[in-house]
Amino acid sequence: MVKAEMVRLGLGKSSLVIKHGAIAVALCGLLAGYVQASQDPTAPLGWQTPTKKPTVTQARLPQLQGIVCGELSACTVILNNVPVELGGRVSGYTLTDIQDDYVTVTRGGKKWRLELFADIVKAN
Repeated sequence: MVKAEMVRLGLGKSSLVIKHGAIAVALCGLLAGYVQASQDPTAPLGWQTPTKKPTVTQARLPQLQGIVCGELSACTVILNNVPVELGGRVSGYTLTDIQDDYVTVTRGGKKWRLELFADIVKAN
């Protein structure tokens, strides 16, 4: 019955083969997108991808840029371009002590002494 309809339409056996061939090619194209190698076929035998180590980022010590003390007001410290008063926090560090030429900041139970114009930061 299909052949009779195809002959009436002027289609021969070759168009039927082309029609089925086109469907097969389309199916192969769809399935090809799902094929994936479980590992790199060009890698040496026995080689495994190295596991990534978790990176731990540490907050950098704040930079002491200035200590401003008024005659009648409490001192203010400039850390990382931010004015901070005693007990204030910047970058996760707490300002615990203010002196004329240095300040002390703490974080996680550790103390750091930041000096004005100092090249070395001293840990207490």
